Amino acid sequence: MDSLGEDADSLAESQLPPAPDGGLHAWLKVLGGFLIYINIWGFTLSFGAFQAYYRSNLLSTQSASSISWIGTIQAWLLIVVGVLSGPLFDRGFLRSMLCAGNFLVVCGIMMLSLSTEYWQILLSQGICMGLGAGLLYIPSLALVGIWFDKKRAVAMGIVMSGIAVGGVIYILMLNRLIPRVGFPWAIRCMGFIALGTALLSFPALLSGSKLLTRPRKARKLFDKTALKDPLMLLFTASSFFNFIGYNIPYFYIPTFARETLGTSQSLALYTQVMAVGASFFGRLASGFVAHHIGSLVAWCLCAAVSGILVFSWMSITTIETFIAFSVLWGFLSASLVTLPASCFATICPDLSRLGTRMGMSWSVSSVASLIGPPIAGQLLRTKDDGRVDFRGLQIWSGCFLLLGSCTLAVLWYVSVKKLGKGWRI
Repeated sequence: MDSLGEDADSLAESQLPPAPDGGLHAWLKVLGGFLIYINIWGFTLSFGAFQAYYRSNLLSTQSASSISWIGTIQAWLLIVVGVLSGPLFDRGFLRSMLCAGNFLVVCGIMMLSLSTEYWQILLSQGICMGLGAGLLYIPSLALVGIWFDKKRAVAMGIVMSGIAVGGVIYILMLNRLIPRVGFPWAIRCMGFIALGTALLSFPALLSGSKLLTRPRKARKLFDKTALKDPLMLLFTASSFFNFIGYNIPYFYIPTFARETLGTSQSLALYTQVMAVGASFFGRLASGFVAHHIGSLVAWCLCAAVSGILVFSWMSITTIETFIAFSVLWGFLSASLVTLPASCFATICPDLSRLGTRMGMSWSVSSVASLIGPPIAGQLLRTKDDGRVDFRGLQIWSGCFLLLGSCTLAVLWYVSVKKLGKGWRI
């Protein structure tokens, strides 16, 4: 998902002056993007906490698969609408997208607080919030790409850290507020936080950006030559396989702790907090490792280790080992969404088509995020003792992560042969 950052860079660089690479207005864009990411990705990454609560309380009559569709539709719309919003950004609709996107996100949260039926939650949390988040995704990254060049990686890293910060904040709020004020007011409190961060993001993102109101040449959405590029096809296949397996543990970590290990709901949510918090450090570490051994090599290794880690999940029977698993999963899996961006820039033969091809590839990969957790939910089985058997889910996730790592190994081999840049790719 973070790979669209490169897409945003390509969008932002069309017909614009050189990036100042610093200054008040530039760092305000970083602050604004950070606040936006707290909302749009914070709720998406924390959906596992909602999954556990819905399954045991609000939507107890629904299957785990049905509940997971809410989160996957939200994530899918975030990515797909994000790809489509690129040309709107190019044509000068920044202010309109910021207004519409933030309104839909906050409105979706507030409507969620009034929801009691499955279809109401799907409309508010899945569709309304997903559409709003998609309108905000690319503009917040593209603005950072406009104002930074040499310091762009640092600036993007700060913006993307909002993912983990938002996830931790919203999970903790859900955990602490529901026992005290109930689900409706817990969600409304989240809505007030989202409204506050949205209002603060407006002046930060719009300051000094009058030049963005001028229409620019919009990029194409489709490049037919990409269908004949083996590197492009292998990259897309690798991303697709990895994203089928990637979201599943995040969706089901609290549910496993609650239903298999018998923990309290509070402790189950804290395991999710640990995973999301560890992902913050994993994003930083993956960039350091990729700098020394190459992004593609690091991505392949992390996918393989993540797949093995998911299979080890099958042997966990105590809360102590599960906490260790959650922390390791958050740390290692963070690279699966941060490293593809730099990899794609390396294998793309024509950087003028980078944005178009990234959009095409990510549109395909978004389908994996949509179908992975719901299919995994269908694989859950109830044992004779009443506990839930997660083995089918774990095998489903682990197999696709290992398949993704094998495809990445093929991509690395073909890239070395075709590009002639050595093994550090």
